[in-house]
Amino acid sequence: MTPTHLPGRVAIPHQKRGTTLERFNTAPADEVQHTLLTCLRSLRWAHRITAHRPYPTLDALLAASDEAAYDLTTADLSEALSGEGLPPLPEGTYSAAATAMQAAHAAYEAKFGHTFVICLDGLPPRETVDHVLAGIRSRLTNDPEEERVVAWEELRRLARGRLGELLSGK
Repeated sequence: MTPTHLPGRVAIPHQKRGTTLERFNTAPADEVQHTLLTCLRSLRWAHRITAHRPYPTLDALLAASDEAAYDLTTADLSEALSGEGLPPLPEGTYSAAATAMQAAHAAYEAKFGHTFVICLDGLPPRETVDHVLAGIRSRLTNDPEEERVVAWEELRRLARGRLGELLSGK
């Protein structure tokens, strides 16, 4: 199954009764895996979380997400990174900032061979561009192994945030 990029929030497969977590726990495995792949494009991660259902609480599910992410191999990391893109720029971003972002990302991608990934959870939109640019510039000084570890941690944080948002109904 090749997932498609689905921007924004994706609904857990609809069932008429119960909480979102209850629906997550009881939905067909293939539907849950497809939904999980919108949070992190790693088949191993999605299979593992699906296989360990049911989860008693959202916190238990998020802990399982973290644990599954910690077990990702280098190949899994590459798979997950291939499903990511640069964070969207806020409305009204100056074209000079967009150009700077594209140039910094091109330099990053040329050095590391994959897209730059960063978790922006809790960051005000007006700080996005500065935060991303500072992150790219700072991380360009990493060697490939250091950057692999940082990118992996950012993916874990992204997956956790996306999964939490998905199941909290926000």
